[in-house]
Amino acid sequence: MTNPQSYLAAPRPIVRDREGTAMLLHEALARSRQQDAMEAARRYAVARPLAAGRTWSRLARFAARRAASARAAAGVAPLE
Repeated sequence: MTNPQSYLAAPRPIVRDREGTAMLLHEALARSRQQDAMEAARRYAVARPLAAGRTWSRLARFAARRAASARAAAGVAPLE
């Protein structure tokens, strides 16, 4: 005969976070995902201005080349 205790559900695992607060496993996973998302947002906030700087630099070089060719086509002395 089987043991009736084997049919009972195991208690939910309790996880302790850095502050020692007891949380259920799904709460700990949700908190971990939220912290990961916040870290990704911080990295994106740092990278965005760098990418924008590269874009504006590329656009400035393009505009300078176009201006130089327009001045050459008009027969105007190049700016120095």
